[in-house]
Amino acid sequence: MPRINLLPWREAQRKERKLAFLVSLGAAGVAALVATFAFNLYYNSLIDGQEARNERLRAEIRELDKQIEQINDLEQQKQNFIARMEVIEKLQRSRPEIVHVFDELVRTLPDGAYLTGVKQTNNRLKIDGVAQSSTRVSTFMRNIDSSQWLRNPELDIVETKANQPLGANFTLFADQVSVAAEDAKVAAEGKGKKAKGKDDAKGKRARQASAEGATP
Repeated sequence: MPRINLLPWREAQRKERKLAFLVSLGAAGVAALVATFAFNLYYNSLIDGQEARNERLRAEIRELDKQIEQINDLEQQKQNFIARMEVIEKLQRSRPEIVHVFDELVRTLPDGAYLTGVKQTNNRLKIDGVAQSSTRVSTFMRNIDSSQWLRNPELDIVETKANQPLGANFTLFADQVSVAAEDAKVAAEGKGKKAKGKDDAKGKRARQASAEGATP
């Protein structure tokens, strides 16, 4: 006899399919969560690694800043030391100059005149004295003008007083020739000539290059 299945097989099949779909959906959800968690871990590890590298770079930059500051301090100390050495050298060079100035005053002072006072402000000398006549003062100024250690004589006043039987009082100014100042001037002129020579050489090379470029 043929066997007839009277059970609702379609309903059972739908339940099986629904269960399989739910299982697949749950598996996909779990897989998505696992993937998301793994991606977050990987991304966070990348961020942590980059932060660690940034921190190392910041630490190295701070160390370099300290070294640069130390180098700047050393450079400043070097410049201060050089400045002090230049001052000392200038003082050593100018120390015997006052001796030469007084010796030059004695040598340039003509007969019939004598000095009553000498005052120095920087390289400027104020000379007071008494001369028998204005001719003696003129001779004194000419001698100063041709002197090695004095220059630029300027007469301020010549005055004859009734109570001064020896002659006329005079006051004149003169500049002291400083070896240090002359050396600095010569050095500056030398640097200027050297720089001008370099500029001329560059200009000559530029003109030659332009001429060569224009030649077919």
